[in-house]
Amino acid sequence: MTDLPALADILETARVVALPMHTRFRGVDVREALLFEGPQGWAEFSPFAEYDDAEAATWLAAGLADAWRPRPSPRRERIPVNATVPAIAAAHVPEVLERFDGCRTAKVKVAESGQTLADDVDRVRAVRSCMGAEGRIRIDANGGWNVDEAERAVHALAPFDLEYAEQPCASVDELAELRTRIAYLDIPIAADESVRKATDPLAVARAGAADLLVVKAQPLGGIERALAIVAEAGLPVVVSSALDTAVGLSLGAALAAALPDLDYDCGLGTAALFADDVAEARPIAGTVSPARVTPDPAALTRLAAPADRRTWWIDRLVRCHALLAEGAAQGAAERRG
Repeated sequence: MTDLPALADILETARVVALPMHTRFRGVDVREALLFEGPQGWAEFSPFAEYDDAEAATWLAAGLADAWRPRPSPRRERIPVNATVPAIAAAHVPEVLERFDGCRTAKVKVAESGQTLADDVDRVRAVRSCMGAEGRIRIDANGGWNVDEAERAVHALAPFDLEYAEQPCASVDELAELRTRIAYLDIPIAADESVRKATDPLAVARAGAADLLVVKAQPLGGIERALAIVAEAGLPVVVSSALDTAVGLSLGAALAAALPDLDYDCGLGTAALFADDVAEARPIAGTVSPARVTPDPAALTRLAAPADRRTWWIDRLVRCHALLAEGAAQGAAERRG
């Protein structure tokens, strides 16, 4: 942000929450987040705990922009979303899908550490059984396979009529090679980590390593930057969440609502993975609203994180704010020079 909000103004309303999950997801049983209120409304700062301050500061920039700047005008009133199936045993798939009201698409986690390709096949088979022939299934490996493993896995899962494979390999070069190898299967490749965790989020598009991009508002620094990346990449996109609270999900939904084109169901239904949240954000008839969310005061109290975790998050906020201030000062000096 050009005009960085004062740290004191952020701290004045800062609340740290801990949301319990129905099922362990991405190694997380309880999702922590720091929420704060600005002139435009409530916003979220929730980089995962293992991220360093430099990466986390981009998430803070997104939250500050959302709380202090108006959002773009929406082009659509509802956002279609997918169900998300964690790396669970196949027998538990029906109970997970039941939480996603009316979703016609499911994203299935695969390549989980400690599991096998047979586990993935069983899980995807169970999802196809639940959703029927007309349901859409996409898989997400979070970069967990090398090229050979990914080729074998996609071939094994192809009979279940995959919509696309998300981040099957970690690097852009691997994605490009895999895309060439599996071209005969006509299964698109989507890039997620190669966009949101990359120094150059457009490298994957320039390399021809993906057919579509997965974009997330917080990791990319906010709606404005995400829209610029999408426009320059020139590829179809899916807007997804980073396991956000209801507040952060509304930011993602606002990004999806602002896009000129939205060809795929978005990964913004993850509120259904939480046993409790700061506001209601679960899908209704397979869609979510892009409207701003105001946390329920009772929920903020009920879900307040323990004192030591609040301290941890406040300290992190202070450090990341300092990094943003340093970057703003450097940018100003360069403009003067």
